Amino acid sequence: MSDLDGLKVGDEADVLLIGAGIMSATLSAMLRDLEPGWSQIIFERLDGPAQESSYPLNNAGTGHSALCELNYTPEIGGKVDVTKALAINEKFQLSRQFWSHQLETGQLSDPKAFINPVPHVSFGQGESQIDYLRRRYDVLSQNHMFPDMQFSDDASVFSEKLPLMAKGRDFESEPVAISWIDAGTDINYGALTGQFLDAATANGTVVRYGHEVINLKRDGSGWKVTVRNVNTGDKQVVRARFVFVGAGGYALDLLRKGGVPEVRGYAGFPISGLWLRTANQELVQQHQAKVYGKAKVGAPPMSVPHLDLRVIEGEQSLLFGPYGGWSPKFLKKGSYLDLFKSIRPDNTPSYLGVAATNFGLVKYLVEEVFKDFDGRMETLREYYPDADPKDWDTVVAGQRVQVIKPAAAPAFGSLEFGTALVNDQDGTIAGILGASPGASITPAAMLELLTRCFGERMIGWSDKLRAMFPSYGKSLKTDAAAFQEQWDWTQKTLDLV
Repeated sequence: MSDLDGLKVGDEADVLLIGAGIMSATLSAMLRDLEPGWSQIIFERLDGPAQESSYPLNNAGTGHSALCELNYTPEIGGKVDVTKALAINEKFQLSRQFWSHQLETGQLSDPKAFINPVPHVSFGQGESQIDYLRRRYDVLSQNHMFPDMQFSDDASVFSEKLPLMAKGRDFESEPVAISWIDAGTDINYGALTGQFLDAATANGTVVRYGHEVINLKRDGSGWKVTVRNVNTGDKQVVRARFVFVGAGGYALDLLRKGGVPEVRGYAGFPISGLWLRTANQELVQQHQAKVYGKAKVGAPPMSVPHLDLRVIEGEQSLLFGPYGGWSPKFLKKGSYLDLFKSIRPDNTPSYLGVAATNFGLVKYLVEEVFKDFDGRMETLREYYPDADPKDWDTVVAGQRVQVIKPAAAPAFGSLEFGTALVNDQDGTIAGILGASPGASITPAAMLELLTRCFGERMIGWSDKLRAMFPSYGKSLKTDAAAFQEQWDWTQKTLDLV
């Protein structure tokens, strides 16, 4: 038998995880707490952890909790609908609880390396947006999950809160307003993933980089997983009782290769992006916040414009964007043939339906692709009027694959902006598809995965789950006391006070 860095052909694992990003790292940590006797193997095609969507400059690092993201509070029938905002906020609280639990048990080591307090601000320009922002504030500020939310349409308050954005701004010709919560966060998901995987390795999980999963096949009640060493080309087979596909844009293709019927008809639409970035500390110190505005008509939610403070390895910088783009790749380090290889007879109607019904999105992406650096600077000046091109560089953001769900005839597929969990009927394989809010709600997504795939064990795991998630079984949306209790605990444990 040949050797795969310590794993032999025919070796078995209870749990095999594909991809070394925040999704696999989180599920690995949860299952290790729940079933410490289960063996785990993680395979990653790249040379290190968190190199795709979890990499800090490939995402906004906002810690999506709907405090400032306006696409989570759409206006429907003349009213601001906060349903999605409440749901995402509640899920993010589960993230805070799980990270706090992992810090208290010593599995995570340094909260400052991955989470830091940064105010979250919503920005409105012109009377229509100001009216919307005020009505949004009126609803959310009454909810206990949006603590100490404030609103102002006063230019002096704007200038005090956001001095960089006030420079060169003509407040008389275009009025502005902001609402904000000081208790927002900036999160480095790459650092968080690294800490999780360091603990996993220390606890016996086998993590192999430079190894790509190229095929999956059912093997009785489990799976045979074919792995290729990307450096030598050697192929090996590992058997697993349960497989998690956390492979980002490649997840759908791998689930298809495994013959998972639940993804029949699914398709993927790749969207890339760019940031403008500055490390000029004179500018950075004048913008200690994350500021989100309204998306343009036809723009995907991941392209909602925002000017963000980022804290990465102790260094502060500003990102603006993302500017929408397009590439046929399904991963940033993928192949230009990814999209074309993904087209199958069963998902062709889904692709055609999206092409026919999303003209606004196509028009937006074409405009963004042809926008040069000067054009991107003009967009930045809508937020920071005095922006100087010499202070800003272009950074390529991560690649996202938006899910196209099949629809029953005679309808075609629908483009979904969000995060979707897919699993087979017997719960032996599951994968994560889609994008934002993604990383921010990973523990909530993994909790749903446990319920779907290990439902018969949930009662036995209940005490351990309550240790991970003190609000487990409670509704933080309706139970203000439960929310406050977990909020106070996580604020302290995560060193956010």
